[in-house]
Amino acid sequence: MKRLGNIAVTAMFLVSGAMPALAASEADFKAAYAAAEAAEKEAGQLRNQWTTTEAALAAAKKAAAAGDFDAATTTAKEAEALAKASIFQATSEKDRWKDAEIR
Repeated sequence: MKRLGNIAVTAMFLVSGAMPALAASEADFKAAYAAAEAAEKEAGQLRNQWTTTEAALAAAKKAAAAGDFDAATTTAKEAEALAKASIFQATSEKDRWKDAEIR
């Protein structure tokens, strides 16, 4: 009976997602970093690169060099989000300045 209880508890943990997440691998980092670099390159083509994105990319690279792929992957994903935000800013404000111009 006790064994059945242990199985039920284990099944409950598996269903609830309470098991710890797998650590990020070097491949995960490389994919996240490549996506962030691509977004940053697009932001550069729009002439709207943010210094915070560059700092996040540098921090991700530094964490990866130290072997901390969890932090590196997380930081690379943050850099991608920042680059995408700068792309959004550039495209949304492309003609918005005309609305603020005094006529």
